[in-house]
Amino acid sequence: MNADLIARRYFISGRVQGVFYRVSAQQQAQALGMRGWVKNCRDGRVEVYACGGQEQHTELKNWLEIGPSHAKVSNIEVIDAEFEPCSQFEIRPT
Repeated sequence: MNADLIARRYFISGRVQGVFYRVSAQQQAQALGMRGWVKNCRDGRVEVYACGGQEQHTELKNWLEIGPSHAKVSNIEVIDAEFEPCSQFEIRPT
């Protein structure tokens, strides 16, 4: 495993469900070359698990703070995470 890789979980609050947030987040992460997943949480948040380098995480977080055009992000909680085996960036069920 590359020692420069960082795994983080992002919990995004606000109007983030029903606005194509997951699909857009997946596209953004893939464009950045990251691996991981995104899913809706039952409490209305979106959770993103991402593996990548520091610059990739910075760019992803900057995008997550805004999201797609109909989203309204009110808060992002970022937590360092344990590595999970991921071969791509996927959308997971709630």
